Amino acid sequence: MVNTDSPIRVLVVDDHLIVREGLSLILETADGIDLAGEAADGAEAVRQCHDLHPDVVLMDLRMPGMDGLTAIGLLRQQMPEVAIIILTTYDEDDLMVRGLRAGARGFLLKDTDRATLLDAIRAAARGQTLLSPDVMQRVLAHSATPTPAAAGGGPLDLTERELEVLVAAAAGQRNKEIARDLGITERTVKAHLTSIYNKFGVDSRAAAVAVAAQRDLLPHD
Repeated sequence: MVNTDSPIRVLVVDDHLIVREGLSLILETADGIDLAGEAADGAEAVRQCHDLHPDVVLMDLRMPGMDGLTAIGLLRQQMPEVAIIILTTYDEDDLMVRGLRAGARGFLLKDTDRATLLDAIRAAARGQTLLSPDVMQRVLAHSATPTPAAAGGGPLDLTERELEVLVAAAAGQRNKEIARDLGITERTVKAHLTSIYNKFGVDSRAAAVAVAAQRDLLPHD
């Protein structure tokens, strides 16, 4: 989580120069946000993250050489403190779910407006998971045809309370709201989320929700 007194440092990763320039211009003119650097592919993104230590990475998925999904997986292993937001042209549910499962904290299309982009960056820097209602609906819809990979992974023995917490998190509720609705403390909510992450083999809400949706553990209405 970023120190609120310091600017949020953002690394832009995209193989198209014009996209990087456009995003850089937006970031350089935004209050409280600094452009840490740019990268043209996944391998360069990983190197830049180690050199520049950004707070947030805007990651394209389809790039020559190392793609964005591979880079996300490496960064989650090597620098889990870095928040990653997928920013892509491709509106494909399979890519979205795979990206969230790999460890991204959000998914945005490149036609996203400036305000939404900046809000997403600030939320990610605060450690919040970004799942818009539209993205959540598509994750749930995608779970109707789970991939073979979705059948593996951690155990499914969630307790009744853990499932309640997970469903609330999938609905976009914050820890404070979940605690209030379930009549428990925020500390207990965090403990349940940690247990869920461990059982699913993930380390973020977005990834946990993606796994749960693929395993048909969440309500569809």
